[in-house]
Amino acid sequence: MFTGLSAFPLTPIPGNGSIDEKAYGRLVRRLATAGVDSIGALGSTGSYAYLTRAERARAARIAVEHADNVPVIVGIGALRTRHVLEAAEDAQNAGAAGVLLAPVSYQTLTEEDVFGLFEEVTANLSVPLVIYDNPGTTRFTFTDELYTRLAWLPNVASIKIPGVPAGPAAARARIEHLRQLLPATVTIGVSGDADAARGLNAGCDAWYSVIGGTFPEPALALTRAAQNGQPERAQQESQRLQPLFDLFAQHGGSLRVVAAAAAHLGLTPPRNLPLPLRGLDAKERAQVATVLRELQLHV
Repeated sequence: MFTGLSAFPLTPIPGNGSIDEKAYGRLVRRLATAGVDSIGALGSTGSYAYLTRAERARAARIAVEHADNVPVIVGIGALRTRHVLEAAEDAQNAGAAGVLLAPVSYQTLTEEDVFGLFEEVTANLSVPLVIYDNPGTTRFTFTDELYTRLAWLPNVASIKIPGVPAGPAAARARIEHLRQLLPATVTIGVSGDADAARGLNAGCDAWYSVIGGTFPEPALALTRAAQNGQPERAQQESQRLQPLFDLFAQHGGSLRVVAAAAAHLGLTPPRNLPLPLRGLDAKERAQVATVLRELQLHV
């Protein structure tokens, strides 16, 4: 479950409305049909932080119901430990195969704050947990020492790292260093889609993928190439997708671009992000459409 391609779909939320359950179910089923290795429901791409407890619980159930036995990993991050524990309970009751936890905060967290959070949550879990290191969103940076402490907690099964160094040799050295620190039971998954090929070729076990949640086929092609010992082909697949990654960088992240792409392809309604997120303007959406057409990315 914590190897290969973990695809993170949008949770379509029309403005001030609630989840578009039909569109969400279709997105999840599409990933299962494509053959992804796991589905990351309610990650950052899934806008979990904007949902109520009831909406999150419902989203978890929809994901599991439409996943066709593909393992579903549900995001449980929240500001208060109490709310994280509630989200974990709801995810487990929905049938989630695992959970994903980022240290969400308003006040700056210390390492002891974060260790205490994971210590309490893992002690109350019956499913495996992925540590979500996402400093761009949480403004918290994990140290290798903290990785090591957390990895020995019960139920910790994987670490979602934010990327790898730019050079292949440096990337491999980084992953090998982490392997020496972590127990063999904990996998390493790369995130940041532009880093995916380099991370997988360097020895990462998994790719926790944004584009995989909307375009599973090219993401699977990249992942399988790396898994099959074809690093050059994996890198070629990544280079082919570079115009999309460039859009991510241009717009400060992947969410607005992927939301525009999903809407353009009719996978979701035109408005699919929770307010105050307004998405891309008409000119920017046209640019996304052009890139999709050039890359032949379609339903």
